[in-house]
Amino acid sequence: MNSIPIVELHSSTENKIKTTQTTCPYCGVGCGVSATVEQTALGQKVSVTGDVNHPSNYGKLCIKGSNLADTIGLETRVLQPMLGRQTSPFHTRQAIDWNTATALIAEKFQQCIDKYGRESIAFYVSGQLLTEDYYAVNKFVKGYLGTANIDTNSRLCMSSAVAAHKRAFGEDLVPASYEDFEHTDMVVLVGSNTAWCHPVLYQRIMKAKEERNLFVVVIDPRFTSTCEAADLHLPILPGQDVALFNGLLQYLVQNNHSDVDFIAKHTQGLAQALEQSETEASMTAVAERTGISLEKLQLFFEKFSQTDKVMTLFSMGVNQSSRGVDKANSIINCHLLTGKIGKLGAAPFSMTGQPNAMGGREVGGLANMLAAHLDVDNTAHQTLLQEFWQSPFIANKAGLKAVDLFQAVESSKIKAIWIMATNPVVSLPDADQVKRALEQCEFVVVSDICKDTDTAIYADVLLPALGWGEKDGTVTNSERRISRQTAFLDAPGEAKADWWSIAQVAKKMGYSGFDYSSSYDIFIEHAKLSAYQNASLDQRDTTESFRYFNLQGLSKLSAQDYAELKPVQWPVWQLDQSADAVSRLFAAGQFSHADAKAKFVATTAIDPLNKICGEYPLVLNTGRIRDQWHTMSRTGLSANLSTHIAEPFCEIHPQDALKFGVKDGELVEVKSNWGLCILRAQVSSKIRRGQIFAPIHWNDQVASDARIGKVVNPVVDALSGEPEFKHTPVFVQPFYTQWQGVLYVRDGFEQMVQNTIQNTVWWTKIKTAKATRFELADRKKFRNTVQQLKTLLPFTDESFEWLNLEDQTADLSHTVVLQDGHLIASLYIAQRSMLPDRDWIAGMFKRERLSAMHRKALLAGQPMNMTNSAGPLVCSCFKVGKNTIIETIKEKNITHEKQVTACLKAGGNCGSCLSEIRGLIKACQTEYAE
Repeated sequence: MNSIPIVELHSSTENKIKTTQTTCPYCGVGCGVSATVEQTALGQKVSVTGDVNHPSNYGKLCIKGSNLADTIGLETRVLQPMLGRQTSPFHTRQAIDWNTATALIAEKFQQCIDKYGRESIAFYVSGQLLTEDYYAVNKFVKGYLGTANIDTNSRLCMSSAVAAHKRAFGEDLVPASYEDFEHTDMVVLVGSNTAWCHPVLYQRIMKAKEERNLFVVVIDPRFTSTCEAADLHLPILPGQDVALFNGLLQYLVQNNHSDVDFIAKHTQGLAQALEQSETEASMTAVAERTGISLEKLQLFFEKFSQTDKVMTLFSMGVNQSSRGVDKANSIINCHLLTGKIGKLGAAPFSMTGQPNAMGGREVGGLANMLAAHLDVDNTAHQTLLQEFWQSPFIANKAGLKAVDLFQAVESSKIKAIWIMATNPVVSLPDADQVKRALEQCEFVVVSDICKDTDTAIYADVLLPALGWGEKDGTVTNSERRISRQTAFLDAPGEAKADWWSIAQVAKKMGYSGFDYSSSYDIFIEHAKLSAYQNASLDQRDTTESFRYFNLQGLSKLSAQDYAELKPVQWPVWQLDQSADAVSRLFAAGQFSHADAKAKFVATTAIDPLNKICGEYPLVLNTGRIRDQWHTMSRTGLSANLSTHIAEPFCEIHPQDALKFGVKDGELVEVKSNWGLCILRAQVSSKIRRGQIFAPIHWNDQVASDARIGKVVNPVVDALSGEPEFKHTPVFVQPFYTQWQGVLYVRDGFEQMVQNTIQNTVWWTKIKTAKATRFELADRKKFRNTVQQLKTLLPFTDESFEWLNLEDQTADLSHTVVLQDGHLIASLYIAQRSMLPDRDWIAGMFKRERLSAMHRKALLAGQPMNMTNSAGPLVCSCFKVGKNTIIETIKEKNITHEKQVTACLKAGGNCGSCLSEIRGLIKACQTEYAE
């Protein structure tokens, strides 16, 4: 069972305990969660565990899910509608009521339509929305405002897979289930650090590997935690996935591994696909292009061809590319050629990044789609949808996709934009362009739970949305499983559901069709639309209208049935259908194209559109880390989630570090043609020469210069519009500073030190259990800075006690501030190697009282007993550090991660750290061998 983080929300004298089954709001695995709220005399406490009955996770949660209770406090929430932009940190917005806010939005939208036309309004929404919210906003924009200028941050993670599915299958769908990973004989993970990004599914794969010895292949330029347990790692050059899978296609044909009968009955287009991939007919040519050795290519091709049950999971490394659609289709082609689809344990499987990316696809969340898997450029589909909605208008052409949309905002083609549940100033490529666009946009509306995101500061109207724990509706995970996300907390302040705010604006603009009283009303309408003029599978021969996405069996649910809805996979033709009937589609070889056949898609291997050059000789690859989520507005609130990797970093190969003068642990400037960031260098041989890696999570609220989106190039896939987050030409160089420092400030006092922080050239902010930690660096001379920083510290009245130690000859200064025996703040300025152990300082803030020895130790900047540090945290659940694990491995001669768990508990809860523990065991074994 997972650990139970507890948070106290507000006072109550009632003693009640209530447990609610809901769904995790993070990745596309869609884990079931049990949330327990206990009312006590001391207040309301929330605890979170995995739902043992949910078929996506059977009680397992990753470290982010296990710490959900840490993220539901109200300290960062916007609790009422606000008017006016946050022009400075000291500017106070004007509070307004909902009626005033929605009336203003309606008025501004109507003015834009009257003056500039319907295409002057845009929406940018999110895979964090529930399906009901998603449906309402798409209905409003495409059926009533009459434009398709609504796109979603899911454009940034899975739109390439959507386009590939539609080209190959005729419809956007994932044909298999998580269960298939437990019955397969080979798993190919392409462009996916599954161990960190989808940990619960990864643990299911690892359990199957232990039980069945399935063969695991990881295709990734980096050696990630996912590679630790893999049988084969293919370190492909960035952007060369099409070459690899075109080469596999050619190999399969050359060696007679085609499923001739399946191809003849159920597919079209093989000849063209083979002709287009002829340049990869030679394995030598494939090896040269992909950077993978002939030996490894041979093994991979042989294993794929000789194994009947193969699951190929592909994710961001495939999708986030200027050739993302072709990459996905080249993978699907190999499955179609061998008939490895529609069978138990055999399928291509697109893994989505967000909790409701699939739900967004169901309701037409992308600018080039209509609701219910209808096509925006299909006249019959336009008519069908407008007839069902009885709407005054219907979008009849694709709208602007994410990158183009914000460029249109900057060029003033878009006059008003409404942004929901996302933070594009951080997450989009060329992110400073998004800042410029919003700065000059005539009217910006933002719906969010956080009042101070990088995007929210540009809102003319900021609306308080419901957060996880308060929302009620449904989400759909990567295996097409619809689950309830059920509210277990009261709405704070004046926060409202996103569908409600949309409905209020629609009504004020004079539109009918939005008289919803609950999410139930919207879901039933959504289900009815999915079945409207949509044949069932056994009727498709008698009609041209067929889509697998069909919720006919859910369209007559009562409100109580909806409230108690168990997780179910679509299509749901009837409520009592067998789960096996839909767990894997295409079993009968029936695809969604009009002729019911799948299409091979001819794909061409080309280099990434932005090539490296002398000025920018390295390739930047971006992605997620284990314990953070998107732009940290939620996970950044949890001290436990900041212990694994606390600072923004840049991973670089040792030889590149030597070449560019970069030292491990020092600051480095990463610069592209679009912007620059300052990150902490992490020298590692797990990345190929010529490449660097940086995480996507840090933003301007928690770091001075770590928003990697402003460095990423804005080139996109021509078909999907998905940006190239995996290949940006960059230059790196040391970021020299005169000194570095660390400042800890007890909770409740952190806002008082903002001037101190802003006075330094570089900083990052980190949440700990009882205090906020700031890492600092500056280029000013030590003697000119120390006194100025101390002057800016606000602890000036007589209740505070100051302890000081300063050695100007050694450029060293220690300051400790106490109040009534409690540690309030500590500031250490020195060369980096002279700074104290961060975990030790954080532990001092947990003490109720400080002894004389503790005071001396704090002033000295080191514990008096000088015990060895546990090292960087590996297991966040049980607080087990890297050095502790290594010492135990060596002392006990450990050979398996379960032995580490038995000794230290590490890895025995959520399992997110098991891959790293495997890596430490391998490293120790290598050391022994040497």
